[in-house]
Amino acid sequence: MEVVTTTIHGVLLIKPKIFGDARGYFVETWQEKRYREAGIAFSFVQDNHSHSAAGIVRGLHFQRDFPQGKLVSVSKGRVFDVAVDIRKDSPTFGSWFGAELTAENQHQLWVPPGLAHGFCVLEEANFHYKCTEYYHPEDEGCIRWDDAFLKIAWPLEQPTLSAKDAAAPGFYEALGMEAV
Repeated sequence: MEVVTTTIHGVLLIKPKIFGDARGYFVETWQEKRYREAGIAFSFVQDNHSHSAAGIVRGLHFQRDFPQGKLVSVSKGRVFDVAVDIRKDSPTFGSWFGAELTAENQHQLWVPPGLAHGFCVLEEANFHYKCTEYYHPEDEGCIRWDDAFLKIAWPLEQPTLSAKDAAAPGFYEALGMEAV
């Protein structure tokens, strides 16, 4: 597999090797030793799978006191996946990184604990998360998907949002900070 460092400290784009022929393909999506060597030295405690229609944006979500690291991938369709650095002591605080994850490219994004995460569904998709912490609904925070400070270059202008995501506060408000 190829491991690509990104513009955000700790966020990795993983490009697994795909073995394919006329029958289909095989791809190794997780192997503890190999991923540990790549810098993903976490235990996973929960796997999630979501299915979304095209035109949906989910996020930007984070956990305040129980931050989750997430290894995310797509087994059907296409998404534009985004990680936002909300670690106040990070040199890349307030930065975002986005990558297209598809069933064809089998890329994965490692979003370490302490970042917000969201994705835009470009083509009906099955999205998978391996999480390093259990989900605590009372601990969840949300940042507005089109926050003016972040200026994320989403590939959709008018996505469908959940009520929670539509009502999300801006970046600084969501983090309990004064805007700079």
